[in-house]
Amino acid sequence: MRDQAEKLRLRMLESQGALGKSIAVVSGKGGVGKSNFTTNFATLLAKSGKKVVILDMDIGMGNIHILIGKAVKYSLKDYLDGNLAIQDVMFEGPCGLHYISGGSGMSSIMEWSEKMFERLIEGFEMLQKEYDYVLFDMGAGVANWSLDLLTSIDEIIVISTAEPTSIMDAYSMMKYIHMKDEHKTFYLLCNRAFNIEEGQDTINRLKTVMERFLSKEVVVLGSLPEDAVVRKAVRQQTPFSLLYPDAPISKTIQKIVERFLHHQTEEAHSTVKTNKFLSKLKSIFSKGRE
Repeated sequence: MRDQAEKLRLRMLESQGALGKSIAVVSGKGGVGKSNFTTNFATLLAKSGKKVVILDMDIGMGNIHILIGKAVKYSLKDYLDGNLAIQDVMFEGPCGLHYISGGSGMSSIMEWSEKMFERLIEGFEMLQKEYDYVLFDMGAGVANWSLDLLTSIDEIIVISTAEPTSIMDAYSMMKYIHMKDEHKTFYLLCNRAFNIEEGQDTINRLKTVMERFLSKEVVVLGSLPEDAVVRKAVRQQTPFSLLYPDAPISKTIQKIVERFLHHQTEEAHSTVKTNKFLSKLKSIFSKGRE
């Protein structure tokens, strides 16, 4: 009876459009600048007036707090263990951005207790009610628990570089998720491109294979150039888009944010898309425990 009541509550929230959008930022391999992109993308979204929270899900290796320049005392794990409220593990970054560290000891959601999962659903529900965008900065590659999460999340931003291995890994990631949910929206971004042509070629290759082999259209965000200011900003633990607003990469990521928001507006006007993140996550957990 309690489970039925919870499902009804989630469906009511979703049908009312009361929940913000969940978006995962992923890459097939490490070293593509995913966390740096997430930090600056989220910062500019917040600067534009959106309410944004990042969940650093690179378990045991999260570095969003380092890029922002603030120490993290607590993590999502402390909340799941029942020691703290979700607000107590949330920290504020620039432009009103908020973030939560994943912490360690979260190997698989299937290994959690029922109480931990109930708290996860409650916490995510609160975040989706309070924020326009809940961004999940995922670890590089895939693990069982992260794939469970990715198949539940509303939309996916996939980052690749021009390296053939990075392109192949990015395609493999999208293929797996697409096989689980053919309606999933994918955004493509090439990072660390040495020139405009290299960035366009990388995006076109990924776009083409998705259309040819999976009959799946993707949304192109564009490409970010290799820029020395990124390393300088990391050393100063400040998002490069704020520290060097006139740098080519900062101007480019601003255009990417505008492109993303424009697509969000067009999608909202053209279709009525139901947010099913919480109910999907609940379903995956329930099947794993049967």
